[in-house]
Amino acid sequence: MRTEGAWSFLLPGFLARQPYAMLTISIVLLVEHTTGSFGLAGAVSATAGISMALIAPQSGRLADRFGQGAVLAPQVFLHSLTIGALIAVALLDAPLWALFVAAVPAGATAPQISPMVRARWAARLQGSPLMNTAAAFESVTDEFTFVVGPVMATALCTGAHPAAGLAAEAGISLVGGLVFAAQRRTQPAPARAKGADSARTGTRQEDDRATSALAVPGARVLVAAVLGIGMVFGGMQVSLTAFTESIGRPGINGVMYGVFAGGNMLAAVAVGAIRWKRGPQTRLLTAYPALVLAAALTAVAAQLGPWAVLLGALGALTGLCVAPCMITCFTLIETLVPAGARTEAFTWLTGAIALGQAVGSTVAGQLADRSGAGTGFFAPVAGTGLALLVLLAFRKALHPSHGGVVAARGLGHRTTVPVD
Repeated sequence: MRTEGAWSFLLPGFLARQPYAMLTISIVLLVEHTTGSFGLAGAVSATAGISMALIAPQSGRLADRFGQGAVLAPQVFLHSLTIGALIAVALLDAPLWALFVAAVPAGATAPQISPMVRARWAARLQGSPLMNTAAAFESVTDEFTFVVGPVMATALCTGAHPAAGLAAEAGISLVGGLVFAAQRRTQPAPARAKGADSARTGTRQEDDRATSALAVPGARVLVAAVLGIGMVFGGMQVSLTAFTESIGRPGINGVMYGVFAGGNMLAAVAVGAIRWKRGPQTRLLTAYPALVLAAALTAVAAQLGPWAVLLGALGALTGLCVAPCMITCFTLIETLVPAGARTEAFTWLTGAIALGQAVGSTVAGQLADRSGAGTGFFAPVAGTGLALLVLLAFRKALHPSHGGVVAARGLGHRTTVPVD
């Protein structure tokens, strides 16, 4: 926290990243209110999530090239306008196809604040051992976002107006994004500026921009892992909403999701504070099976009866298992991907989480509509189960020396090592 300029981007960054966790659940609650279908609400939310997942890495590459402020300022204005259009379409009972059309730009323009904050830490702490601490701190902050954002969105949608969650999401994105973008002194130097300096001084600068982060095999494996985690978030959001409505107590939806997110947050704090003796690869392959088991227990409990206390307790257990997996994925990506593709790598992971949320909410909504509220909880089980199979099958790719690629040595270092 004593790093020069850290607070100038941490505080606005914390505010500006809240909408990321509010978007999908706010869409679900608004569309379900206007259409009466969880399946349709999940599908519209999935459309926004898929759009976000596809565009987010391109946004990260543009930020690397032209500067974060130059990309973020127009992006938050566009996002506010597109969210306003989505709200209008939903409340005016427009045709169903119009909901899907409006969801595409709403997701595509969502600002990716978390990768930008991580890139600023890397620029300030280049080559410093404090980069490890900063990486853990950012993972805890991301987890806390999923405590505050969905609970706030649910409270607004159920307590004020079904569109209040999306309206707040747009307002926070605009204000927080503009304040964050104004902190130009701490943003990483744009790649165009580095190229100009290199040409002016006649020196050769390292340039990894041509190599996509997905060219690294381990990065693709981690994308699959966080996709499964995203399905936990999306599936739990929709399933808890359907479950609380089915037992006639919709008001406790925010509380139950808060318990799940609270367990997530507590585990994140613990993971960030512990000095681990085992490597991140081993920790991920240990924590992920526990996540699958916790999700399966929650799904089974939901079939036994309307026991909100039991389901809340198992939801907290699932949350406790999410954080170690998610933090370790973000830690590993920094060791696997070359420094020049760092921001893009972060956006691939955050985009995969958004995509997983979208898929999870869609599958859970369809299951809840067709087979009962409790069946939606099987969506997180399916997502994490498939992701675990990918992790086990390609676990060797999680080591930096795998695949004959040029890997960054450690966190925040730009020295590259050719691997035979």
